[in-house]
Amino acid sequence: MVRAEPGCLAIEAYRSTRDPRLFWIHSRRIDEAAFEIHAELANTLRLLDRIEQLIDHPLDVSRTQVLT
Repeated sequence: MVRAEPGCLAIEAYRSTRDPRLFWIHSRRIDEAAFEIHAELANTLRLLDRIEQLIDHPLDVSRTQVLT
């Protein structure tokens, strides 16, 4: 579903090889506006709510950019 959103270039899930309790979801968008739309969608908000119910620490959401 997320991959089909306008402006989505990629989305991948990662798990730490050193600490199996750590996960990352990394998505790439064509621009900040595409990410802002994604961030407000109902399915995104449901996912974040569900994640917060499953973890025992504050959710850490970071926006990053590629270093060239």
